[in-house]
Amino acid sequence: MFSLDELKQTQYFQDVREEARQEGRQEGRQEGRQEGRQEGRQEGRQEGRLNKALEAVPRLLALGLSVEQVASALELEVEQVRAIQNGT
Repeated sequence: MFSLDELKQTQYFQDVREEARQEGRQEGRQEGRQEGRQEGRQEGRQEGRLNKALEAVPRLLALGLSVEQVASALELEVEQVRAIQNGT
């Protein structure tokens, strides 16, 4: 029977340890990629919603809604609506 120190010196133990490290790194990379994709999708959706809301501002203002009403309806800041109204 091997002692722990002797076992650690065997090629088999070293191979198993290296394989475990490689598998751990690979799993970590895969998890990182998946998290990155999810974050990217979420950011893209948020950006898309914001762009859609910003595109609706001129139409709602043209219908006679106040800046405050448009901001409230589209969940925007009043300053954002005013900037679009002023063309900036």
